[in-house]
Amino acid sequence: MIVDPCELNLRHLRALLAVRQAGSISAGSLVSNLTQSALTQAIGKLERKLDCALFERRAIGIEPTAEGSAALERIASAISHLDQALAKLRGSSPSISSAITMLHVRALLSLANAHSLAAAAAAASWSQSSIHRAIGELEKLIGRPLVERRGQGTTLNVAGRRLLQAFRLLRGELRSMLSEISQNDAAAEVSLGALPIARPFIVPTAITRMVQENEHVQFQVAEGNWGDLVEQLQDGVIDLVVGTLRDEEVPGLQQEVLSEDQTVILCGNHHPLAGNPAPTLDALASYPWVVTPPLSPLRAQWEALFPGSQRPKCPVECESVMVVINLLAHGEFLTLASPHQVELPMRAGRLSVVGPSIKGSSRSIGIIVRKSWRPTPIQRRFIALLTHAARCGGAAPIATDSSQGPLPAIASEIAEPI
Repeated sequence: MIVDPCELNLRHLRALLAVRQAGSISAGSLVSNLTQSALTQAIGKLERKLDCALFERRAIGIEPTAEGSAALERIASAISHLDQALAKLRGSSPSISSAITMLHVRALLSLANAHSLAAAAAAASWSQSSIHRAIGELEKLIGRPLVERRGQGTTLNVAGRRLLQAFRLLRGELRSMLSEISQNDAAAEVSLGALPIARPFIVPTAITRMVQENEHVQFQVAEGNWGDLVEQLQDGVIDLVVGTLRDEEVPGLQQEVLSEDQTVILCGNHHPLAGNPAPTLDALASYPWVVTPPLSPLRAQWEALFPGSQRPKCPVECESVMVVINLLAHGEFLTLASPHQVELPMRAGRLSVVGPSIKGSSRSIGIIVRKSWRPTPIQRRFIALLTHAARCGGAAPIATDSSQGPLPAIASEIAEPI
């Protein structure tokens, strides 16, 4: 069983779709422009690579098996990503789409990651001339340049980036197919972006539990701000973003709420106000504060907490959670923070909450995904674990019923470990 989708043959994958549409090898050969013997050989080769039967041969025709149906759905989605991008670049032209091979896909993906022909060739174990020839063929097919050569480096232009996005999404669908149809652990991958609120506890907790259930799962975790991670999500570099959700809608993306979060006042466990359920405003103002930079959400909440001109001293302005935690643990500072960002030091007894949650500070924590994304069973299980970590803080056993409320729609199909 192969694990790299780039080992597949795009023409053979298209031929499978033609057979499904036509209902027979003979009719499918006409649609795919392959002879019946060549088409039969292509199906047999794919079945050997995928280590499963894709079709059942019957007297009245040919029918997909259960594995074949699952594979064909992924293949159709993969080809659709490519066809849509080509339609925007060149106009609808099936002949151009069918002329693109997996060698072209590998070449552009390698070049995008390496930023030079020499580095791309080394990464792909090809000669530099092979990479150059493949990119040149792509440009001829598309009818426009895809790369810009600047000094010693090579970058993709707008057309190149659009095609790159399609290639990444195509590869992602085929990778999911390899994982699904044979439950191949070696092909199981979860790629995600973690926003600040999810990095300290939610994401690490879910990953740890996922690895305990399935040690073969591979994780790719990206960090960045909201804009950077959303761009990677749209480009197919990652499949989901975990963190604070925003009100704004982004075309092609959807949000799923995992839990609600409220800001609290924090201090070190040695602080005179530690555990005080109802401190006065004057008491809070009598201690130094650590605040976030101007225009940040937490800074706005802090300014609303002290609306007058006599605000407390704030000698430290900082966004680093680790720095803030240590300042609180060693000094008599106060700060505003999300409990999710400081869960571990709170469990360890280093930090304490002062008073109730800040009124009006509720915000949603969840995931952002592409509307076209269909998670594999392993990916859905991981979303279920993210949901539990976000809602329960990891303190309770993994829920397998609805006692913790419904899972997000995208994860609700699976509640038991794989």
